[in-house]
Amino acid sequence: MLQKTFVNYLQIFKIRRVKILAPLLLAAIAMAFSSCSNQVQATHKVVYHFEPGKTAMLQDGLAYAPKKAPLAVKKAIAAGNRLQTMPYKWGGGHAHEQDCGYDCSGSVSYVLREAGLLKGSMPSKEYFNYGKKGEGNWITLYVRSGHVFMTVAGLRLDTGGGSGGDTGPRWKPQPRNGVGHVVRHPAGL
Repeated sequence: MLQKTFVNYLQIFKIRRVKILAPLLLAAIAMAFSSCSNQVQATHKVVYHFEPGKTAMLQDGLAYAPKKAPLAVKKAIAAGNRLQTMPYKWGGGHAHEQDCGYDCSGSVSYVLREAGLLKGSMPSKEYFNYGKKGEGNWITLYVRSGHVFMTVAGLRLDTGGGSGGDTGPRWKPQPRNGVGHVVRHPAGL
């Protein structure tokens, strides 16, 4: 009798455990699959239009932050200005934070780190998970497989998508297609 009661108890316990664990397992699987497809995609070209007090001003290759921009944005623009004469260097900005050249993700990492918005550096693919989803009010990152660029106060910092043979991280007022990129931003910016 005791053995039969124990067996009944185990059967009930297994059924309850399955009823409890099955929904939790399904929820975990759903979250894992949705995180990849739950990104916000850019739907338009990235276009620079100067608006006094709202966007950075570009003059002689250097950017100037709006007076009322947050301190992190002012620091990001100052960091971007320091990169303007640097050449493109594959892997640049990763092994050495202060390098003799920068690639796309090294440039973005440098600017975010100097603005106090990142520790260390990240390759472009890791920016798919950086910060918050969608466009920011001040800083937006555009990420696709193998490339990342950013806008700071409306002005694009990019190692590609420019005119002429100028390579390396540069402020670029020319339009660039954003379609096909995921958009992310630092929290609060």
